[in-house]
Amino acid sequence: MTARKRTVTVSASTTRRIFIAGASICVGSAALRAPGAFAAADEEVSHSAEAIHQEVILKAQRSRVYAALTDARLFQQLVLLSGAVKSGMVSTTEPARISGEAGGTFAVFGGHISGRIVELVPNERVVQAWRAADWTPGIYSIARFELLENGGGTRLVFDHTGFPKGQAEHLAVGWKTNYWEPLVKTLA
Repeated sequence: MTARKRTVTVSASTTRRIFIAGASICVGSAALRAPGAFAAADEEVSHSAEAIHQEVILKAQRSRVYAALTDARLFQQLVLLSGAVKSGMVSTTEPARISGEAGGTFAVFGGHISGRIVELVPNERVVQAWRAADWTPGIYSIARFELLENGGGTRLVFDHTGFPKGQAEHLAVGWKTNYWEPLVKTLA
């Protein structure tokens, strides 16, 4: 069996007809789509996102700050000095658990705060998928701790994004009283 070669000739009028037919299909399908089938871009984008940015100067080398944030035994010392424990809001019956590798989990403040370690760059950066126990299941925020040299000490640059709307003020105060103030005391 031999294959036959077919030659198709396309003229300018054929090309115009194909274009007009294609354009008609596009316009017609746009006109026929159900109202509300696709949300308008302004309905899809949040313009009310909240974020926290804090910077703390610590009189300790980056390696000590990094260890305090990533070693469960050292972090438990922060928990014991935190405002949450002092006020009785958080129990210390369950010690801090922090994985030493990216992808691992953590649970601190008696399990009230938990999540996954997203990134660990020794003595430079810690990134966590972070959540409070009273948030809707499956909701995680991103907490990013950047450790920068600061004349023999460390400047900790912290950014927290993706948390539930309306939580910014509460969380900003919590970071100060439960993380930064105990960290300053522990590393002094």
